[in-house]
Amino acid sequence: MTRILIVEDSEVIRAQVRMALSELKCEILEGGNGLEGLKLLEANLDINLIITDLNMPELDGMEMCRRARQLPAYEKVPIFILTTEGSHDLKMRAREIGVTGWIVKPFKPEILLLAVKKITKSV
Repeated sequence: MTRILIVEDSEVIRAQVRMALSELKCEILEGGNGLEGLKLLEANLDINLIITDLNMPELDGMEMCRRARQLPAYEKVPIFILTTEGSHDLKMRAREIGVTGWIVKPFKPEILLLAVKKITKSV
């Protein structure tokens, strides 16, 4: 079964992502900030996809992704950043650390679902 980690400090956005992915047969784990997300990654070495916000307390999404890429189990796991930010510089920094995709909020649930379906078929 596909396991997806959602890391987002807004409970409302986490619920929207969960609802967008509800038709998938997958297990969803959730963290409220980058530090919680990193702890979940370290405790569950079989997560197939990470969807994370960028701006969060404790540890931001970019740093969480950078640290995740240092864990052997997550060197190649797809990562989507879901954020209100859209600057070219941020996207380039994310690409340099291995982020797979960038989705700008507010997001269309069908676009997120399509992206996740495409990625999860390849893992």
